[in-house]
Amino acid sequence: MTLVRNPRFLMTLALTACLLVAGLASAQSSLAASKSCASPARKSGLSGGYFSKLRVTNRSCSEGKKVVYAYYECRMRKSSKKASCNGRTIRGLRCTEYRDPDLSIPTEFNARVTCKSGSKKVVHVYQQNT
Repeated sequence: MTLVRNPRFLMTLALTACLLVAGLASAQSSLAASKSCASPARKSGLSGGYFSKLRVTNRSCSEGKKVVYAYYECRMRKSSKKASCNGRTIRGLRCTEYRDPDLSIPTEFNARVTCKSGSKKVVHVYQQNT
């Protein structure tokens, strides 16, 4: 019996092909769920600063922008440009903020905000002049 006609070999080959197809389909769907969006436009009243690098997972870009603006408005309600809404829930997503001390100077700081709930995630970066 040749190797090609061996039932065990054919079963192994078929199983390997199925696993390969399933793995490719899974990888493609997870890549499609996460995407970069255009940077949110300068929000009126931003008071010296800008938003950049918006990335969403299992959310639309327009919903991501709404989260960015809602997070900004939460910060501004605290009456300080240096305020943070770290740990708050914004539009159903729990947000955490990281400010890299190596990227901060007395007149400005840069922050990365990650807001998530389950598989939904919105990540943005902002720079705020103080």
